[in-house]
Amino acid sequence: MPPVEELARNIRLLILDVDGVLTDGGLYYDHAGNVTKRFNVQDGLGIKLAQAAGLEVAVITGLNHGCVEKRVRELGIQEYHAGHVDKVRFLDDLCQSRNLVPAQVAFLGDDWVDAAIMRRVGLPMAVPNAQPEVLDLALWVPRHSGGQGAVRETIAFLLRAQGKLDGLWRQWAG
Repeated sequence: MPPVEELARNIRLLILDVDGVLTDGGLYYDHAGNVTKRFNVQDGLGIKLAQAAGLEVAVITGLNHGCVEKRVRELGIQEYHAGHVDKVRFLDDLCQSRNLVPAQVAFLGDDWVDAAIMRRVGLPMAVPNAQPEVLDLALWVPRHSGGQGAVRETIAFLLRAQGKLDGLWRQWAG
């Protein structure tokens, strides 16, 4: 296996950013000034597949919008931390509570706010439309952009490296 796939085999926790990763990064305002966001349904199924395969998913985001919390809760993600730009603090807490080391954690981000945590995890990843400095930190980059299937592609990469993807496919394919 190439080195990045070897790193992926050991990942037990995937941490996701929201804006620009789970969404396209756009902030959509309605007539009353409320923010809405667009999520990709295939990313959602990917998260459910990760959970079914024993890969835990957490979300840490710098912004705090109710529509994000609603989507995260719909997906059964227990670890949701909104309104925090110090993502490293949560990495330490998540590792300690799960008896993990940072080498067992992957992070998918897109902007400068993600740089510090990307420097600490075992597998830093960035969407292809991430800021150039963030792309430089990434060891793996999906082909799909944020909000366009990047999360699903990332989860498939991790599960394939762990030998779990084909079994999940067979369950769905019947």
